[in-house]
Amino acid sequence: MKKGILTVLLSAIAGGVVAFAVVRTADVSSAGQQVFVSGNGGQYRTVNLSETEYPDFTYAAESAVDAVVYVKVTVKDVMRTAPSSIFDFFFGYEGTPQERERVGSGSGVIIRPDGYIVTNNHVVEGASKIEVTLNNNKTYEATLIGTDPATDVALVKIDAQGLPTVPFGDSDNLRLGEWVIAIGSPYDLRSTITAGIVSAKGRSMPNYNGEFKIESFIQTDAAVNPGNSGGALVDKAGNLVGINTAIVSQTGSYTGYSFAIPSNIVKKIVYDLIDYGSVKRAVLGVTMTPVDDKLAKEMKLSSPNGVYIVEVLKGSAADEAGMKDKDVLVAIDSTVVRNPSDVQERVNGFHPGDKTKMTVIRDGKEKVLEVTFKGTAAENGSVDDDGAVAFYGSRIKEAPEDVLERLGIEHGVEIVSVGPGKVMDAGVSEGFIIMYVNDQPVSKPQDVIDIIKKSKRAVFVEGMTPYGKVSYFGFGI
Repeated sequence: MKKGILTVLLSAIAGGVVAFAVVRTADVSSAGQQVFVSGNGGQYRTVNLSETEYPDFTYAAESAVDAVVYVKVTVKDVMRTAPSSIFDFFFGYEGTPQERERVGSGSGVIIRPDGYIVTNNHVVEGASKIEVTLNNNKTYEATLIGTDPATDVALVKIDAQGLPTVPFGDSDNLRLGEWVIAIGSPYDLRSTITAGIVSAKGRSMPNYNGEFKIESFIQTDAAVNPGNSGGALVDKAGNLVGINTAIVSQTGSYTGYSFAIPSNIVKKIVYDLIDYGSVKRAVLGVTMTPVDDKLAKEMKLSSPNGVYIVEVLKGSAADEAGMKDKDVLVAIDSTVVRNPSDVQERVNGFHPGDKTKMTVIRDGKEKVLEVTFKGTAAENGSVDDDGAVAFYGSRIKEAPEDVLERLGIEHGVEIVSVGPGKVMDAGVSEGFIIMYVNDQPVSKPQDVIDIIKKSKRAVFVEGMTPYGKVSYFGFGI
């Protein structure tokens, strides 16, 4: 009997010693989280979440929903009727022009109480009329303040005061797995709220038409459908962390993947539009590609992170800072960059003239460069080394005589290169011959610049493609 009691006591003491040893080896690695090391060397983890750390979206939803609006857009299309007879057909009669209205819809987010609303460029593109309906069912006609096709951001304004707003959050601080909610009007279902997590950051999507794009999307699994475009992506604290803009789907409806423009990109764009009337975009001046494992081994890098610089454009900000081809860019302003989307997002946060430090790896050694950013294009009218004149992101020169003769025209100015700017946004290609600007004939670049300086609202260009087809384009100024 005594022997049995002694055995029980010894077992209890041994169990206590083991428990004490396990507790002593616990490593409190973060708040509410403990990692225990067992006797055989294995590990197990426990996480203690306070009640406030469980997902509760009521505050975020109720505080943000009144600042998300319904956007109705009317677009007028001009169509021509078919020729009415065989004579019309053979004599080139193109038919009577007829107008047809299309109506589309999306969402928007009020960012200032005096009526400024951010939405997507693709929601309002080509609109002849924009109407905004608030969550209280009041409807206002909106004025388009500006757009930025490169980021798919647009800004409109309504004549109202004291409106509810969503404060901007810091999208850089979003963490993978963090809960977010999407608010918008999918399929005209006003003020719809869905929830999900941050699935990935820094996503980009294939660009099949060659347009200049800046993409570093937040990917979420919050349900987003047609009509959600331009709506809010909000964190648990009720801060705006993104503008919902796209889905990946083979059906046209939500299938688990949705994308939002980070709020840090949106904030910079909209305040440029408010303060300057246009986006003041900084340009680094490089072509780049991600670093993969093969390239990392060839260059003896410690990890396949960073961006490989394929080419540095002559005279660019990168060139003047001393960046070279085959450098690997690993950090901007002490922030690590892992892919071209990271670089685009960081550079987009600067204005022309801003300075920053960039860390590159060259010949196996780190090198810090000081970069002073330039704008998207030289000032209109400035002349570069080969005599070409800057024109809204493009470069123009007097058209050569042999080109004019081949096209059968007497005068014109040739677009010799196209970069980010209004000319590129208008879909114009290199080799286009500008013949008339605002109905006035032009023969040399200075003619174009002089006419532009006198223009107050818009520029309308008539010319000819390199293949001899008469064409037109225009843009606002």
